[in-house]
Amino acid sequence: MSDARSIIAKLRKRQTPTRDDLNWFARGLADQSVTDAQAGAFAMAVCLNGLGDVGRVALTMAMRDSGRVLDWDLDGPVLDKHSTGGVGDCVSLVLAPALAACGAFVPMISGRGLGHTGGTLDKLSAIPGLSTQLSGEQLRDVVTRAGCAIVGASADIAPADKRLYAVRDVTSTVESLDLITASILSKKLAAGLDGLVLDVKVGSGAFMKDRAAASDLAEALVRTANAAGCKTTALITDMSQPVAPALGNALEVAETMKVLTGQTKGKLVEMCASLGGVLLANAAVVEDVQAGADAIAAAIADGRAAERFGAMIAAMGGPVQFVESWPRFLPEATVIREIAAPASGYVSAMDGEALGLAVVELGGGRKVETDALNLAVGLSDVVRLGTQVSKGQPLAVVHAGRAADADRAETALRAAITITVAPADSPDLILDWVG
Repeated sequence: MSDARSIIAKLRKRQTPTRDDLNWFARGLADQSVTDAQAGAFAMAVCLNGLGDVGRVALTMAMRDSGRVLDWDLDGPVLDKHSTGGVGDCVSLVLAPALAACGAFVPMISGRGLGHTGGTLDKLSAIPGLSTQLSGEQLRDVVTRAGCAIVGASADIAPADKRLYAVRDVTSTVESLDLITASILSKKLAAGLDGLVLDVKVGSGAFMKDRAAASDLAEALVRTANAAGCKTTALITDMSQPVAPALGNALEVAETMKVLTGQTKGKLVEMCASLGGVLLANAAVVEDVQAGADAIAAAIADGRAAERFGAMIAAMGGPVQFVESWPRFLPEATVIREIAAPASGYVSAMDGEALGLAVVELGGGRKVETDALNLAVGLSDVVRLGTQVSKGQPLAVVHAGRAADADRAETALRAAITITVAPADSPDLILDWVG
């Protein structure tokens, strides 16, 4: 018979708890029979001594099974994507409807902003009337009708993860590879997926600045998800600059709409095609990854992805004519200011985390969980790495609530962007594949 003390003792002695042990502990986290002290001791023991591959899979599945696991009866594969977090990353808003336009179904459980990175749910909150908190039946209805839904996790999805994550946050155990893997995958696997692609970001705008650490996480995620029965591939992608040239909730929705309505392309379309191509190929919707990438790009270019996005927005309570009239629905900042280059040269480096924190300081992100957001603020038209600029040419546009806020953002932005005399290259977007 399992109990919290014996499980923690095994971990302290570098022994791997059994599957029954971890199932018991996950249920205890969910029903509160495991105390906060025991949860903290468990997290610290895992952080210090690890679980190994077998234990990591067992913990992930135990946390998945601590709540409701969705099941689907649809005429296409159920697919999803997860990003480890970056700046200007509105990929989900474009990729989900593009996948739906290609015959997949996407029940995407997403989160709110964390640290310097933006949250997909916060971005959608910039659309008036839209609700991202749907019941199980509402989620099923939206996915069936629109092909995709981007929602927050309900209380009965992986409740063990909610409890353990809160404990990790106050016990300095957030960085454990095993706990990160179980946290990410327990929620994704609870969505009843047939396939998953992971966007593991590395660079100045990512949580992970080290390529080796990103590779380790990608390997752990892929091995664990595949062992749990979900076909999964990870792409390690560059985050030395924002994916889209905008940071901030309404501004990233605007960038999404420019892509979906054919006004712009760039790295955002390239990223969506790469990730979506892998998903469609793994699900045997297309012959290979290149065919999948072409299918995603075509769905974006010909407007089918925009149609799916519009159907999703309307089904979730947003404006029925959002795709056709999106500029009039999104909030605008009071102060809008171009930031000029201080010298001529080439944009050679960018501190993505500093840019993200500048948006937080503007009010576009949270310092504490209870902070209310200003959904209109942020940065737009951010210059790309490798671009040649002349003195006085705009590096970005600041969107702020007050002039003093814009002043601080301007100072932060100038410090975050490096201009050199020597030409600089724009980095590759896709750095490596795992799985």
